Amino acid sequence: MATPPRVRGTIGSGSDDVSGLTGDAEFDHELLADLALSVGAAVAWWLDLGTDRFGWTAGLDSVLGLPGADADAVRARLTELVAPLTVAARVASAWQEFELEQPLETPGGRRWLLFHARVSARGGERALVGVAADVTRRHAQQQELADLADRYRLLVDLSPDAIVVHEAGVLVYANPTAVRFVRAQSEGDLLGRPITDFVHPDSQSDMLRRIEKLTVPGATSDPADAVLLRRGGGTLDVESVSVRTTWEGRPAFQVIMRDVTEQKAAAAALTYQAALVAHVSDALIATTADGVVTSWNPSAEHVYGHRAADAIGQPIGAVVGAALYPAAVLEAGGVAQAEHHRSDGEALAVRVSVARMADGYVLICADETARRRAERHFTAVVAAIEEGVLVVGPTGLVESVNPAAERILGVRAQDAIGQAASLTELHDEAGRPVPVDQFPSAITRATGRSQHGRILRALRPDGTRVWLSLSARALNQDGRLPSATVVSFTDITERRLMDSRLEHEATHDALTGLCNRTVTINRLSPAARAHRSGLTAVLFIDLDKFKVINDSLGHSAGDEVLRVVGTRLSRSSRRGDVVGRLGGDEFTVIAYGVAGPEEAHALAGHVRAELNRPITVQGRQLHVDASVGIVLADPSDARDGADLLRDADLAMYRAKTDGRGRIAFFDVELRDRIQRRLQLEQDLRRAPLSDQLWLAYQPIIDVATGRRTAVEGLLRWTHPRYGLISPGEFITLAEESDLINIIGAHMLHTATRELAVLAPHLQLTVNLSARQLDDPWLVSAIRHATHEAGLPPESLCLEITESALMRDPALAARTLSALRDLGVRLAIDDFGTGYSSLAQLLTLPLDTLKIDRSFTSGLGRSAEAEAIVTSIIAMAHAVDLSVIAEGVEQAEQLDVLRELGCDQAQGFLLGRPVPLADL
Repeated sequence: MATPPRVRGTIGSGSDDVSGLTGDAEFDHELLADLALSVGAAVAWWLDLGTDRFGWTAGLDSVLGLPGADADAVRARLTELVAPLTVAARVASAWQEFELEQPLETPGGRRWLLFHARVSARGGERALVGVAADVTRRHAQQQELADLADRYRLLVDLSPDAIVVHEAGVLVYANPTAVRFVRAQSEGDLLGRPITDFVHPDSQSDMLRRIEKLTVPGATSDPADAVLLRRGGGTLDVESVSVRTTWEGRPAFQVIMRDVTEQKAAAAALTYQAALVAHVSDALIATTADGVVTSWNPSAEHVYGHRAADAIGQPIGAVVGAALYPAAVLEAGGVAQAEHHRSDGEALAVRVSVARMADGYVLICADETARRRAERHFTAVVAAIEEGVLVVGPTGLVESVNPAAERILGVRAQDAIGQAASLTELHDEAGRPVPVDQFPSAITRATGRSQHGRILRALRPDGTRVWLSLSARALNQDGRLPSATVVSFTDITERRLMDSRLEHEATHDALTGLCNRTVTINRLSPAARAHRSGLTAVLFIDLDKFKVINDSLGHSAGDEVLRVVGTRLSRSSRRGDVVGRLGGDEFTVIAYGVAGPEEAHALAGHVRAELNRPITVQGRQLHVDASVGIVLADPSDARDGADLLRDADLAMYRAKTDGRGRIAFFDVELRDRIQRRLQLEQDLRRAPLSDQLWLAYQPIIDVATGRRTAVEGLLRWTHPRYGLISPGEFITLAEESDLINIIGAHMLHTATRELAVLAPHLQLTVNLSARQLDDPWLVSAIRHATHEAGLPPESLCLEITESALMRDPALAARTLSALRDLGVRLAIDDFGTGYSSLAQLLTLPLDTLKIDRSFTSGLGRSAEAEAIVTSIIAMAHAVDLSVIAEGVEQAEQLDVLRELGCDQAQGFLLGRPVPLADL
């Protein structure tokens, strides 16, 4: 069966007709000539499409593989071969061309025939006119070319080198090896992408320069190194060659790349080996089998002093300065210790290692002269140092002992060597014996782990004990176990004694020998109390009026009292309790296992009773009492030692404020109150700057006329958290914390400024505390405040209490005189509540006397109160002082004051304190 034909049809452009087609006559010579030229050597044939009659020229029988056959046979085969053309021609337009290749099986093998035909319509009759040619030779050539292309493509695809083609810098072909080189998934990951995506930036400029030089097809670059970038990271070293080529008729470049990673690694290894030979510190020598030197590295030149050019070709013994037979060394084990000589005659200690080569020997001669010298020096140093050194072998027996070890351990080297390393007993810092398998040397020998700075106590043969700081290290670090071990130790007996004394001094009070604050806090920690049953009572003891003893009898007497107190506290406390001195005259007793508050109170009472017994110091009998604060804590109490001590201190403070010589327990309310006090003290420092302080003014009236003549400025504090704070609370805080002068100056400036603006016709009175009266800057502050406000000093009246005046009358007199010279008016406040006398008052430059509210409140109800007020008014008027009555709250009180001739009055009846603008 013939292979199915391939038909190719095209529309011709000729205009000739085919007409008069009859039988086998010649037909349309012009058309046939044209068709023949398109094919080459060919035989003509034609078919009348109207009558289905074929015609042909001579030679068709040979072309069709039927040489000498009759016309019927030729017609039949022609009809069969061109059947596809005849079918197509019946419906084709005139001058449409067809081309058909058909295989033909012949006894001589397969041949290929080409039929080229065109539809003719000359004279109105349609015919198919064509030529037939044998194209077997041409077909074979095309097949060979196709096979060659397939073989070339197979070579490229299977090449171990990466081959790519890039056109205008974009990859258009990549073989599987190229895909593998860059670790891509497929050829599609590369095609269409710039080749520079896969070339390391350092290699791109060289690559571009190379291909710029390839200007004609077939031009090839020299091999050059490059680095490829791999997908997912990493690089690959390649050697690449670029070739100018074409791709689908357009200029392109083919690049062949070879993986040179292993080649470079091998080259690097050779370079490394050559460098190793050249730079190794040992002499590396090669000889023939007869011992003649064939290689002599630079280190051999340095060790022996002979240049390589001089040594090569010489017998080995001649250049190392000693007899050396490589074969003998090899037979003896391959390593030998020897003494060689340099070219200048200097002796060398050398370790010789020999290995056999195919044609001789390789010798490594290590110069150990320096090491041998160092070993001798090391031996001398070990013998001379003050640190004891033992070497314990892998079997656990002592191998060497230096003189310091003999002295420290009290043994002789000749007796210790060969004995077990446990030749002496060891105890730890707690006094427990150390098992032999836990000796530092035993641990290091068994595990190889070093032991550093172990503090142990050793028993000497004479029964004495010595403290050691001991370390153990493996002698060889090769990891083989059991290991030889070097044990070094220092005698720290004296230092331990000193440390014990220092530790005692660091944890105990030097004067009394009691525990100090640090130990006390530590003994009160939750961990220290956790294993105790019952409550822990903390007694905070403060001696009352101890300062009097110090000031009157001196500090030596005070120290003696403190020592006696410490002794009595230790005697009066229970067994197991902790007694400590916190500093000064403050002591503490920590009592564990207390049943409850009653037992703690009884213990505190017993302590006070012991302290109350007379103490004889410098021939005098002294009586000491104490205030005791108590805090109780159960084992689950989370407060630490410092917190408990703080709370006990707060309880002691309450005992002091309750009248000294008392016992007080801590409660949370007390801590809150103290914490509030501390918070208020801190906030009071910032209050003047944040406008929290302000002045309320209470009117003072003339009793006779009822007219308002003055106002008293009263300081108020609005706290941002606690609201309005009582003056009795914060003024006391200010006086105790030295803030009173700052607050007083703020009050003066504010009051004078406000009065000068809002009520310049009124007189201003303000209070001075005792601390302000002691301030040397008081007069300057008042002068500055009145001057800055523009208020005449005569408009200001300063009120001072009797107690403040009488604390230091001389100082008070000087200060008041200075204020009077300034023009300020002065008043004595709360008269009748202090302990002043009329004679003392006459010595002070006063203007006004203020009757305390405690006397005013009894007017109209108490004849006695009326008599006292009558006397005060009369006395004041007798010395030319005006009188102001405070605390007037009822009309009948005002009436009585009017009858008694009182000058001025103030109180809630006459007006409450309000801001000046609201007065």
